[in-house]
Amino acid sequence: MALLKTKEIRGMRREDLKLKFKELSDELMHERGVAAMGGAPASPGKLRALRTNVARIHTIMRELDLAEAKKKAETKTPTNDTKAKKAKPKTAPTPRPAREKAKKKAAANKPAAKSEEETK
Repeated sequence: MALLKTKEIRGMRREDLKLKFKELSDELMHERGVAAMGGAPASPGKLRALRTNVARIHTIMRELDLAEAKKKAETKTPTNDTKAKKAKPKTAPTPRPAREKAKKKAAANKPAAKSEEETK
């Protein structure tokens, strides 16, 4: 199993990439199964080559998906600022007068009133 070059992978169509990915993944799973059963692989470097090829194809497929998503996002965004016009500016909450704050603070620090029985 020879390593696939990145140029070769990028030259493939999306359908061919999916087929090759499935084929290599199945072969890798088979080789891992053989190794797990205690059998010696026919070629020691085959597992590594399979993993590398699968990773390369997966990476390039992901790049294609991201590029496609980026193109869709660029075409969907409006060219004029209609969202900016519709959005209302956020206003800061109005501060309370200082007296109200002081009253609340004093009430919190003030000890609770004692009942008549406690004072006797």
